[in-house]
Amino acid sequence: MIKGACLCGTVRYEIGGPFQTMLNCHCSMCRKFHGSAFATAVVAPLSGFRWLAGEHAIRTSCASDHRSFCVTCGSAMPLLVPEKQLALVHAGNLEGDLGIEPQFHQFVGSKAPWYTITDPLPQFEGWPPQIQRPVVSRPAVPPREGVTQGSCLCGDVAFELDGAPILMMNCHCSRCRRGRSAAHATNVLVGLDKLRWVRGDAQVASYKVPEAQRFGVAFCTRCGSAAPRQSPERGFAVVPAGALDTDPGIRPRAHIFVGSKASWFPITGELPQFADLPPQI
Repeated sequence: MIKGACLCGTVRYEIGGPFQTMLNCHCSMCRKFHGSAFATAVVAPLSGFRWLAGEHAIRTSCASDHRSFCVTCGSAMPLLVPEKQLALVHAGNLEGDLGIEPQFHQFVGSKAPWYTITDPLPQFEGWPPQIQRPVVSRPAVPPREGVTQGSCLCGDVAFELDGAPILMMNCHCSRCRRGRSAAHATNVLVGLDKLRWVRGDAQVASYKVPEAQRFGVAFCTRCGSAAPRQSPERGFAVVPAGALDTDPGIRPRAHIFVGSKASWFPITGELPQFADLPPQI
């Protein structure tokens, strides 16, 4: 049995294999909900799934009844499909070796402009051929000169970043994986004075890992989407790149904390890799 948990540990579950499918989804809804470049999910028989604790802390997203999250930390919760006897679980919340690696990329037609796919896996513009489901189109946000726009999945929370961000990194630490419920987080750092809330900042909840010196996440309390987290003590805000609606104009500089990356996610491409933080950070 493979065990899984949210970032705060309130919600815990286990699932038995064998996992039938593992996929990376680049649709805008997954990117916003997770705050990452893409979501990675595994599919297994529902008969092998069991809640261990915390069902009371799960809330259904106001933006989709297929999505739910922990009300304390915002981690994405498994999707159970009784009519098909399947469980879809976000791989970032699972522990250990899953015995499977991603098999394809879907919805690459709407992938983030700042993310480049460098592995040789098959890519599908929308759903793969074996899935016959309608495609939901979301309107693109018109870009504005000198401003990067972002929002949550339900649209109640929106923000803007003035000027060029400081940097963008792919973080593979176990906390980022659980917090984003993804293979890794892609975070953008901006000065506090460069982040401007357009609406909904009172609707954003923040969670800090008690034993961590600084690590925390923020999310919309209605739809569960990742949101910017302000860090006054360090003078900047951490913005989940998946929440961005327009191109920030920068690209990931490196992979960090690869010493604790997911065993099921092979890193490809030429970006520098650091076991923890690079020396200059």
